[in-house]
Amino acid sequence: MEKNSKGSILTPILLSAALVLGVVIGLFAGRNSVDRRLRNLAGELDSPGGKISYALSLIDRYYVDPVSTDSLVEALMPDLMWYLDPHSVYIPASELAEVNMPLEGEFDGIGITFNMSTDTIIVLNVIPQGPSQKAGVQNGDRIIRIDDSLVAGRKLPMDDVMKMLRGPRGTQVTVSVQRKGIDDLVPIAIVRDKIPVKSVDAAYMLTPDIGFLRITTFSQYTHDEMVRALGELRREGMRKLIIDLRGNTGGYLGQPIRMANEFLADGRLIVYTEDRNGDRMEEYSDGKGGYQDVELAVLIDENSASSSEIFAGALQDNDRATIIGRRSYGKGLVQQQIPFTDGSAIRLTTARYYTPTGRSIQKPYTSADSTYGYDIYNRYLHNELFSADSIHFDDSLKFVTPGGKTVYGGGGIMPDLFVPLDTTEMTPYYMEVAGQNILYRYTMEYADRNREKINAVESITQLDSLLDADTGMFDDFVRYAERNGVAPDRRQIRQSERLLRALLRAYIGRNTPLEETGFYANYYVVDAPVLKALEVFASSAFLGNPSRPARQPACPATCSIIRLISSSSPRK
Repeated sequence: MEKNSKGSILTPILLSAALVLGVVIGLFAGRNSVDRRLRNLAGELDSPGGKISYALSLIDRYYVDPVSTDSLVEALMPDLMWYLDPHSVYIPASELAEVNMPLEGEFDGIGITFNMSTDTIIVLNVIPQGPSQKAGVQNGDRIIRIDDSLVAGRKLPMDDVMKMLRGPRGTQVTVSVQRKGIDDLVPIAIVRDKIPVKSVDAAYMLTPDIGFLRITTFSQYTHDEMVRALGELRREGMRKLIIDLRGNTGGYLGQPIRMANEFLADGRLIVYTEDRNGDRMEEYSDGKGGYQDVELAVLIDENSASSSEIFAGALQDNDRATIIGRRSYGKGLVQQQIPFTDGSAIRLTTARYYTPTGRSIQKPYTSADSTYGYDIYNRYLHNELFSADSIHFDDSLKFVTPGGKTVYGGGGIMPDLFVPLDTTEMTPYYMEVAGQNILYRYTMEYADRNREKINAVESITQLDSLLDADTGMFDDFVRYAERNGVAPDRRQIRQSERLLRALLRAYIGRNTPLEETGFYANYYVVDAPVLKALEVFASSAFLGNPSRPARQPACPATCSIIRLISSSSPRK
């Protein structure tokens, strides 16, 4: 009995020993061959980034389950860039074409603008001489099918629709449209082609001598677009100009340099960049700009970034324009796009840029800064969008322009004239009709009911005549909103009426061939920064003097325009 008891006690001990031995054997079996391979791999640690390559090699060769190292690299790359700065980013191959499209100024598609007000794709405008116009698509057509796919009644995401319509140049897509006055669907075969992406999306004469230009991005064609638009405005009598950069998040660094050159006298410093070695690249005006005599106001807001800030900063520091609006985003880093062989790329911060007075307008950040993307929201919380008194600058970041104006660095371009965000007309009634998309749906249906007249609009004068003739539009809209569940509140309607009337006209204007010009030509009556610019021009309080002599050295022979990417959106 005692012997058996000892055996019972020893059995688990021996079993445990055997298990431990098994683990030890597992660890050391074939050790010599594995060690040789590990020693070979370990040599890779001597190279930059060797630890990462070493780890991936170990995973690839020895990890217990099969794993795709490509997938690991794709997961690793965004985090690798995240630890540099908020604007250095990795762009997967699947996203690169879409990300580059605003910069390249064109894409392969069919050439329409459209909207899905409910669950149907409605063609708002057909690009003149584009593939859709050549194939017979008309404004107001409703797209029911794309190739063999039913798209009406499905509430498809806009991105899905765009992917179906876009495709390589020369390929064909068939859309089946419902057209007013025709019972059956109309099939239309369209051969895709290059479609321009406009960066100057609105240009018109606000008064007999004041032009308005809205620029939404800085693509490789923006300067050329701007010069064409300015030429037309000058022929119409422009002597003063408002350039609207609100919401413009940037683009190519070379474009704002070329654009600022159009307004500056010879030898003015526009911007300079410095890299990690302190090497400095300066860009000067050449005196050949065609609009040095034009009085200029530039509109900016908290979403104006990067190239927008270079342009505004160059004109502000040279005392050449009145900057109006709210403090800009604050991006003073320059990225260069570097491609990989698999079609992906990184945008790597390679330099900082400085305005002519020496300001860096980059707002503070830290490595892997998770709060950076909340800066605009924090400005809102701290009341900065509503009051200039809520904005505080460090005296150590104070600079003075040649004309004696004080400007600040360290966090965006502070406008010469601050215009607060105004919400006084945004009553609960307004928020309901706007938030539920009732306001926009009404204008879409209005355009549909009057499609023939809408399509015939060729000028702002024609648009005004069309809208002015409909004296019952506003009351009709209020009834429409009530039918769609928003009860009329007469006091709130009166408070919001000016804003609502302007938006009704603006949205209808956008549905005409004038597109964004039709929108802004009607919206400006409630657009406080635009009204402030008009006030400045009328009162001769213009802060820029086109005739002031240069106080900066002439442009050195080494001046050149560098083509670096300056993307502004932080990681999301």
